[in-house]
Amino acid sequence: MWIFVCLLKIIRMLRRMSQNLPSCAAISRIRKPVQRITKKLPRHLKCVEKGAQMRCDATDLLTSICNLIKDSKASPSHHYYYTNPVLEATRQNAYEVVVTIVSFFPNAIWSANEDGHNIIQYAVVNRSEKVYNLLYQMSEHKNIYRTIKDPFENNLLHLAARLAPTNKLNLISGAALQIQRELQWFKEVQGFVCPLNIIQKNSFGETPQMVFTREHKELVIEGEKWMKATAESYTITAALITTIVFAAAITVPGGSSQDTGIPLFTNKTAFKVFAVSDAISLFTSVTSLLMFLSILTARFAEEDFLFNLPTKLIIGLATLFISTTAMVIAFGAALFLVFGQSNSWILVPIVALTFLPITSFATLQFPLIFDLMSSTYGPAIFGKKRDDPFY
Repeated sequence: MWIFVCLLKIIRMLRRMSQNLPSCAAISRIRKPVQRITKKLPRHLKCVEKGAQMRCDATDLLTSICNLIKDSKASPSHHYYYTNPVLEATRQNAYEVVVTIVSFFPNAIWSANEDGHNIIQYAVVNRSEKVYNLLYQMSEHKNIYRTIKDPFENNLLHLAARLAPTNKLNLISGAALQIQRELQWFKEVQGFVCPLNIIQKNSFGETPQMVFTREHKELVIEGEKWMKATAESYTITAALITTIVFAAAITVPGGSSQDTGIPLFTNKTAFKVFAVSDAISLFTSVTSLLMFLSILTARFAEEDFLFNLPTKLIIGLATLFISTTAMVIAFGAALFLVFGQSNSWILVPIVALTFLPITSFATLQFPLIFDLMSSTYGPAIFGKKRDDPFY
């Protein structure tokens, strides 16, 4: 839908243009195509349910509109028609619209909003990574953005230090992952700008780091609360599993020989499964417990949210899942040792029921683990994504 949001802005301008054009033969040839294309808009909007067809139709419509504006002689400059659409496309992260408009009107890349921000600066402010990545497709022009400043002496890193718009933050679950994404943006832009820009002050006497700390103060506090609440919940679970499997290791199923102290079921395969599973569950639950305790005692500095804290949470969750799985397997093996020696059919319900808690844990916790893994160690959202040159 974002491509239609941008197109609607162009359509409104075209309608205004077609109504205000003088009545002469040359201009009439322009007015008719304008009106014909604008009338087609509802038909194109009906293609929303068709997915790929909608995208194709929207791209064709955008190209037709750009051709129409470019061929128009009504105004010596076309910036009035493309400025708002290209800025809206930047805000919506619609890089295809930006590329199309700039290909027809190269000067559109310098379109600025009321704050004096061009499309790259505006992309940083609105966290539009696809538009920002167009920097990597530029030639020597990208060097301009290494030192560019707005009317308030904010360089690109100052803009990256601002808090992201609420609608962009809400796309990420959890305050800890939100501050992590903000840090990723800050580090990305920090690596792009000139080293001197890192310590430069704006007209308010603030360096980029000072702006970041001020803007994200509340978010860091929320991230700390989220991390602690999550770690506390899992700490209780890990401690409970540690207690259970430790007690199970001491009181083995079937008991031990009074003469030798060796468990009676030592030679049984099910007992070996029990012993190995119980040991794995104990060691992994202790590891998980230590990871969650280390989160609770962390200093929660801004930098810790980038890799340190997410990594600890990932390790804690992964080991907790392993310990839970191993504990359930150990419990199933113990049941089979006690009740299944003469009734082998009991193995079927035991195996079936064993998968129930394992599947439940994986289903309920997988979204969190996936988000942590993808945001911390997944493919980077920054960098050159296409080989086509841009400006």
